[in-house]
Amino acid sequence: MLKTLLVDDHHLIVSGTFNMLQKQYPNMEIFIAETAKDAFNKIEKVNQENLFFDLIILDLSIPENTGMTANIDTGIQLIKDLLNKYPLANLMVQSSYAKALVRVKYEIDEHQGGFVIADKGLSEQEMLIRINLAIQGATHTKDIKTGLELKPEWLELLSLAFDEGLQDKVIAEKMHLHERTIRAYWTKIQDALNVYPNDCKQGGKNMRIQTEIIARKEGLID
Repeated sequence: MLKTLLVDDHHLIVSGTFNMLQKQYPNMEIFIAETAKDAFNKIEKVNQENLFFDLIILDLSIPENTGMTANIDTGIQLIKDLLNKYPLANLMVQSSYAKALVRVKYEIDEHQGGFVIADKGLSEQEMLIRINLAIQGATHTKDIKTGLELKPEWLELLSLAFDEGLQDKVIAEKMHLHERTIRAYWTKIQDALNVYPNDCKQGGKNMRIQTEIIARKEGLID
């Protein structure tokens, strides 16, 4: 009997995926978690009983705990934790925010279990194909832009600058780096995103704006 965990706080999506799975796999045992904490607890409990989930299907935009707001960072952190602790787990990310997975591309590439990405807008037939791939331990990650590689500290800089609205001096203090190192990071990030002074009419300020626009478009920040 296949054992699957479905992690999503959108009831219509949960209901639709649940019914689709039951129809395709009549003997599948399906568990549901609406928060990252509940999902991790259920996975831990199953593993303590010397069992395991054959498949974990999860959305990226989920709340950390009951009553909290859903956000992509929570889903990304849950994936990081699962990839780190369960290197053989079969995961399928069912989300409209697949581009955000570029933040953990290195970890995904190193994962030994199945890892499949499926946009929520896929047809039922295509969704079932992706689910079957994940159960078999296959990889299907072409929805991640492979040409864009940003180091973790560059991603942290983007988050501090655009999600928290901090200036370089404060960012340097938070990251325990010299301010000139932060400025060097900016040039590296802008090069990776193809943002250059000659293309920006108002110099540095406009470059930051363009950097933010492209970073959000590429899923590097929410």
